[in-house]
Amino acid sequence: MTTTADTRTPLSPTPRTALTRMKERGRADRAELDAVLDAGLVCHVGVVLGGTPVVLPTVYGRDGDTVYLHGSTGAGNMRAALLGDISLAVTHVDGLVYARSAMHFSMNYRSAVVRGRAVEVTDPGERLRALRVVVEHAAPGAWDRVRPPTKKEMAATMVLALDLTEASVKVRAGGPGDDAADIENGGVWAGVLPLQQVWGTPISSPDLEPGVAVPADVLDRVPDSAVRE
Repeated sequence: MTTTADTRTPLSPTPRTALTRMKERGRADRAELDAVLDAGLVCHVGVVLGGTPVVLPTVYGRDGDTVYLHGSTGAGNMRAALLGDISLAVTHVDGLVYARSAMHFSMNYRSAVVRGRAVEVTDPGERLRALRVVVEHAAPGAWDRVRPPTKKEMAATMVLALDLTEASVKVRAGGPGDDAADIENGGVWAGVLPLQQVWGTPISSPDLEPGVAVPADVLDRVPDSAVRE
């Protein structure tokens, strides 16, 4: 799900994506947008539904300059996404920043926001490829060993494509930005409490027949520190 640097859409700010606060945390390298999106599992999509804004979490997948989303053809948010611009956000929290004053508490994070007009994918070949992108984004290696979607399942599924032309990336890293007076006064611990998300030991389905082993692509995601089946 990557493309060469010379063919990717540049990460160029627009009036809607240009940062207005903490501009120094903005990133201009398109590779950083790809990295934030590729490392995420869930995005939050904002649409206008029934005249009011609604933000819903969903899985997604990136293929080059496009993010694919999918959902039921009967879902109101999917239909609403076709009526106007949407906003898609992915955020990773890397740590809690403890400061000497309440106003300087913060978080270290990596975030991306994509804005634009989603389009429905209607070509059968692209629809199937888009669903593969979504599955492989969350569970690499799974698509080729599971049953593919049936015609009935495909008919009940809507697939949307969102171009990455209009996007922004913001990153915070490092320690607290305490005031000099608070540092001089001392007596309060300051620093960063890192946060990591790791996979645990796979849990086989209770209705799994004997002899079916955990696939290698699943075990490959389990850290050595975890107990494997």
